[in-house]
Amino acid sequence: MICHAGDWVRIHSILLSPEARAPGIPKETRAVPLEMRVKGWLLTQKAEPGDLVEIRSTLGRVHEGRLEALNPPYGHDFGAAIPELLQAGEELRAMVQSLAEDAQ
Repeated sequence: MICHAGDWVRIHSILLSPEARAPGIPKETRAVPLEMRVKGWLLTQKAEPGDLVEIRSTLGRVHEGRLEALNPPYGHDFGAAIPELLQAGEELRAMVQSLAEDAQ
């Protein structure tokens, strides 16, 4: 896949290596690099995945990173339902309703 200037793309870059992470964060977090993924319009004339490129984000900022995807999809959600939380919500509503009835 070849991308051209003006294409909507996603890039990836490493902001901090594990050695550069703050000592006060949990060791599991400190053990991995701090990564960034940004979507924007490609500024580099021509590139393929893995190439180092520049993009302009929707906020107008210029970012540099490795090209990952052309026309990347939006893929976010709130994860799977958690039965315990669903049940807790029902229990809380019942408690609030009971307190409201007792207050009258």
